[in-house]
Amino acid sequence: MANMTKYALEASLKKLLLQKPLDKITINDLTEDCGISRMAFYYHFKDIYDLVEWVCLEDAARALQGKKTYDSWQKGLSQIFEAVLENKPFIMNVYHSIGREQVERYLFKLTYELLKGVVEEKSAGKMIAEEDKAFIAWFYQYGFVGVMLDWIDRGMKQDYHTILEKLSVALKGTMTKSIENFAAEPKEL
Repeated sequence: MANMTKYALEASLKKLLLQKPLDKITINDLTEDCGISRMAFYYHFKDIYDLVEWVCLEDAARALQGKKTYDSWQKGLSQIFEAVLENKPFIMNVYHSIGREQVERYLFKLTYELLKGVVEEKSAGKMIAEEDKAFIAWFYQYGFVGVMLDWIDRGMKQDYHTILEKLSVALKGTMTKSIENFAAEPKEL
């Protein structure tokens, strides 16, 4: 029942964002649209920004479900683009109302989870420190997020398939090579 209320609030937020900017939406607007009390809202979220963050994380989980392997990282990234595009009014509104930082955190969460899974898979059986694996995922995460933020900033007009193709060509084999480089690097004691 609790999740139903959260999902109803998510749907209301996305619906209301089609009508007005985020900074003009009130908790009263959301609760009236859902047919719930203000107390029910506060039971789940401390404010609208808390709801926005939860929605971002839920969208992230749905976008990446089962897409954390080397063979499917392109598909996982494609699904991130699709999730962002499907929620274009939401993302653009958050981007322009709250700021780039909120969307950036959302994208960092999505891409890090995807890339960490890929790095874990590709480094299986290799002697590589956890901190080095995290660094590799973090490094590629910044590239992906930068490309996606630029795409969002430009209004999501470019076909994301073209962007994915270019990323795939530019990064072909580089993650595997990075893992091999870190695994081969002698550690000083």
